[in-house]
Amino acid sequence: MNMQQREEKQLEATIVAILNRVNDLKTAIQALINKLETEYETINWPTFLDNYAILSGHLTGLSKILQAEQAASLRSRIVLPLQLSCERDETLAHLTEGRVPACTHDLVPDLLRTKPEPQAEQRLQQFNHKASTLSYDTAQKHIAQFTKVVSHVWEIISKGREDWEGESMRSTGMQPTHNIADTHALVTAVGTGKGLRPGMANMVGQGAAGMGPARGPAPQLGPAPSTLPKAPSAIKTNIKAANQIHPYQR
Repeated sequence: MNMQQREEKQLEATIVAILNRVNDLKTAIQALINKLETEYETINWPTFLDNYAILSGHLTGLSKILQAEQAASLRSRIVLPLQLSCERDETLAHLTEGRVPACTHDLVPDLLRTKPEPQAEQRLQQFNHKASTLSYDTAQKHIAQFTKVVSHVWEIISKGREDWEGESMRSTGMQPTHNIADTHALVTAVGTGKGLRPGMANMVGQGAAGMGPARGPAPQLGPAPSTLPKAPSAIKTNIKAANQIHPYQR
């Protein structure tokens, strides 16, 4: 086997590997689109990230194949259309699964493009120039505004999530057993006395200092000790006058 045959063999094997990886990528994209279209009500963010990680893995594998030494011969080859026509090409439509029915003058530049479109490239250059000429104070101001907007959006999403969870519990017959707003108000009242009258605030503060709320006197479960009958004493006492027991009589 001469050098030319060996290169053709490597080129064929590289093309087959690229086609297999592209088919895997296409299958993963179709699966993700199908999941978004049919399971958009039940799909969650971790599931979406798992499917997106599969796409990222296929793209990484495709990049490794294109960067390998076996694919070096592809860099010296040029792909160009042999014939342009506005009429429908059944063979091309079958190869592209109906996405490219004809090889027209408008379609070929997009298929063979190796750089972004001129309009997109011009806008990207404008953004890069604007970012490079931006001062530090202006950048920090924009960052603070962006953080404020993100925080506001996060509060809206959190509030919507609480409302959605409450509606879900009510729809399934489960009544909520707590209220987040009331819980926060209660904790604030116990900790700082907010919303309480001065007398009540002092009582709450004393209860908190004593590691527990103030309690009233414990209820008596029986009659008072003074009303109970006295038990007879088992010790007999003999009390005499002091002059009778004095040892020294005068």
